[in-house]
Amino acid sequence: MLVLAFDTATPAVTAALHDGTRVLAESTTIDARRHGELLAPAIQTVLRESGARLGEVTAVVAGAGPGPYTGLRVGLMTARALATTLGVPAYGVCTLDAVAYEAGLPGPFTVVTDARRKELFWARYGDARTRVDGPRVARPHDVPAGDAVVGVRLYEEIIGPVTGPEHPSAGALAALAAEQLAMLTPEEALAAARLPEGRIDSEEAAQGRSVLGPAAPIYLRRPDAQIPGAPKRVTA
Repeated sequence: MLVLAFDTATPAVTAALHDGTRVLAESTTIDARRHGELLAPAIQTVLRESGARLGEVTAVVAGAGPGPYTGLRVGLMTARALATTLGVPAYGVCTLDAVAYEAGLPGPFTVVTDARRKELFWARYGDARTRVDGPRVARPHDVPAGDAVVGVRLYEEIIGPVTGPEHPSAGALAALAAEQLAMLTPEEALAAARLPEGRIDSEEAAQGRSVLGPAAPIYLRRPDAQIPGAPKRVTA
């Protein structure tokens, strides 16, 4: 197994290579405006530092969000393109799941990332591997209180103290994906990578998604651009 993983759903552009046992190399740069510029060099860096060749990769994994549209698409489209070129499956993992896995907390906790527009993406976890609610998007005041909170520290005055990683780590993403793949048969692994017929763009679909799924984006908002409606009738 040689898993190439990366995430562009947050300001972090992060990539890593995992051999099924450990992370061989990892690269992370925080820059919310240069996902498209930074991802390919990050992939080249982890391949060079690990001594591996791109042709040896057996699976490609991308953070599936939720996240801002442009950055999210950079990672997912790169994952699909690489997987097609290499003839290997491409998978998506909820970005919040990767943060939860890296946090490694034993009890209930909530992961939050910046959704912009003065909102947060959030999900609740029973432990580092078990999502019990979400992902969802909400104003900080509407994020459930009472549990420990992991992730971005934008609204601590509202949601309380925040600990753990602020951004996803591709090393954690790769390790979580490798762990999940090791539990699947080859047939199950191929089925997990199969793209849905429709776009995953509703809270219900995102919440029903297992840890390891297809390289399809988790959208929790409708696009800003809308098809214009019929022109209004002008009356005298």
